[in-house]
Amino acid sequence: MTTRILVLTAAGDITAERVAALLTGDGAQVLLFDPGTVPSGAQVELTAGGAGPVRRWLRTGGRDVDLDGLTCVWHRRPSAPVPPHTVTDPDVRAHLAAEVRTYLDGVWRGLDCRQVPATRDVIDRADRKSFHLAVAVGLGFEVPPTLITADPDRLLDFSAEHDGQIITKPLHRSPRGTEAAPLGRFTEPVGTRDLGHAATLRLAAMIVQAYVRKRVEVRVTVVGSAVFAVEIHSQATEHTRYDWRRYDHANTPLRVHPLPGDVAQRCRALVGRLGLSFGAVDLILTPEGRYVFLEINPNGQFDWLELATGLPITAAVARLLATGEVPA
Repeated sequence: MTTRILVLTAAGDITAERVAALLTGDGAQVLLFDPGTVPSGAQVELTAGGAGPVRRWLRTGGRDVDLDGLTCVWHRRPSAPVPPHTVTDPDVRAHLAAEVRTYLDGVWRGLDCRQVPATRDVIDRADRKSFHLAVAVGLGFEVPPTLITADPDRLLDFSAEHDGQIITKPLHRSPRGTEAAPLGRFTEPVGTRDLGHAATLRLAAMIVQAYVRKRVEVRVTVVGSAVFAVEIHSQATEHTRYDWRRYDHANTPLRVHPLPGDVAQRCRALVGRLGLSFGAVDLILTPEGRYVFLEINPNGQFDWLELATGLPITAAVARLLATGEVPA
């Protein structure tokens, strides 16, 4: 029986293309599809009623794909729906985008096939920092002293409790302003000048944490039962001291990390408890040798880690998609 895999991701996703090439080489049928092209460039249709079963079809590029015949759907990094440019009213555009997103989420959720790393609703829940932080604590991870608040006075008190050595980071991984001007921010230290603007915190809650000194940071990629750990030498350059996602590849060495067995098992347990089959866990290794949990990304990038270290993460992801199992 032919393995049929649908990869939901944005155009130009080289990581997904590499995984798809491995799967195709093993005889699987793989389609990379961007849901952001619905409905202007593609159609997803559902029929129900009468004596027959519910049927779902994807029509794209002159091709009809029977969604009910899929082996697996990989929710990789799909684009958000974009209404036609002929619709100019921002409120109408937002409504149309929400309608398409809601419809597609229902279609994917209803498919009777393997979904990696999980169904969209499970992925969205796992991605909530306030949720997965609590799960991590329950599993025994050490986490930095943390406050999530929209109260300026609590921020000031928290800063005083930690001698001003605090950082802030957004609650949402990729906050957006408009389609043309997306918003985003990195983990940042909080200085005296920042505290002078504490009143603006009332506009939205923010994560505040005590700053934890780092020997290195560790990205742990869990694929099924397999665990791949890479140490990121973020302290080698001032540019990445507070957030390695600022990227300074030339001055930030990446090396395979010998993760202790109990920490690896805790990472597996976290991914499983969140209902995922894949997850990228970010840890700090302190100068004293403690592992401190920061967050988990249900669809974190891994291609760059493999290219730097040779760890076979792509092959593990391909096996997960094809079989649903990757042994430790």
